[in-house]
Amino acid sequence: MWWDAAARRAQLVDFFVAVPGLRLPGPGAVRVAVDISFGTAVVPYEVGIASCAVPGVPAGCEALWRRWGRLPWPRLVEPALRLARSGVSMPATHAHCLAMLAPVMTMNEGAHIYAPGGRLLAAGERLHQPGLVRALELLAGEGAASFYRGAVAEVLLALMREHGGLVTRADLEAYRVRWPSPAQVVYAGTRVSARRGLSGVLDALRRLPALAGLGEGDRARALLRALAPDGPVAASCGAVADTTGHTTNVTAVDAGGNACVATTTLGLGSGDFLPGLDVHLNSMLGEADLRSGPLEPGARMDSLMTPTVAADDDGLVLAGGSAGGTRIRSALVQVLAGVLGEAVEPAVAVERPRLHPVGSLVHVEPGFTEQALQAVAHAGYQLRRWDRLHHYFGGVSLIARAGAAADPRRDGAAALRGCLT
Repeated sequence: MWWDAAARRAQLVDFFVAVPGLRLPGPGAVRVAVDISFGTAVVPYEVGIASCAVPGVPAGCEALWRRWGRLPWPRLVEPALRLARSGVSMPATHAHCLAMLAPVMTMNEGAHIYAPGGRLLAAGERLHQPGLVRALELLAGEGAASFYRGAVAEVLLALMREHGGLVTRADLEAYRVRWPSPAQVVYAGTRVSARRGLSGVLDALRRLPALAGLGEGDRARALLRALAPDGPVAASCGAVADTTGHTTNVTAVDAGGNACVATTTLGLGSGDFLPGLDVHLNSMLGEADLRSGPLEPGARMDSLMTPTVAADDDGLVLAGGSAGGTRIRSALVQVLAGVLGEAVEPAVAVERPRLHPVGSLVHVEPGFTEQALQAVAHAGYQLRRWDRLHHYFGGVSLIARAGAAADPRRDGAAALRGCLT
């Protein structure tokens, strides 16, 4: 989501994955079933080469640069190249995630990257993906075209042919960035603009009253009614937990008040890496939460990602988004309600404990009062209490007039020079 300060207008840029299979010569491989343990539940996934959809991030980054960029394209790649050459230190949250996702992250070439010497990387240890140096050099030299018609595309297509993947040359050549109009709702005196999609953030905000001045019990009930308007319902098809994945949100605002909120995802990751380039392929075709209808080759997949901006008559009030799959709605709505409706400082709003309803169950982080928890129980929900703030509850990053904040649940980082005025 781009906010144009001069025009006072939000512009959505859609570069999510497309369904592969255009001019596929024959049947492809089948997706690989894998079970991932999330402490209290084991969640089934589908990964492998057949779960990979047509990538869109390279095309999207170049489209943003061509329309609004100021620096030379190769200059934009330099910071990532420096990290690829030096390696990066594993944050504690990432190391914890790696331990949970090891069955996928250590598939194929991933074993050498994430478990060198046969042991998973721990917090503080160095993560090296040397092939990314070559991948980023190609991106800097050839532009996004490298992934669709150039050197990276050839490596990707060779891997697809070898292992029975579904992405074809026709898929890559047909991929286009889209520029849909964002949806909008008025909340707490601000115009909140976001993408239409599966998350339902704007619908939840429409249902949410002003929370300022409410007691803890009434506040919890109001959030539940907004997030789960049908109330406590039995989970369908034996579902026991929401999914998690590799989603990242980055928010930036420049000195002129222009803002960019970019949310990207690999899903869980397919477990396949481009040979010699160490690029981990996505697993979007294996994400059950995104399969809302038939998957037709060439069609754009729907998404839970919801980059968001809020503005009033004086201009931009807030820009932000979240990682977290099906928890994006809960995370964003609670943070937006805090900053926009309760005048809570961004860092406080992001760090406050969250709740998340799933069927007849409500997951709650520590910090809610007994009054709030009793209100949840009296509404007919069962409680699942977590013992700490957890990356399960999403990862919000935002910049607002009152400051910037990034989620400690996912080792987020924020830096602010100046302010939105």
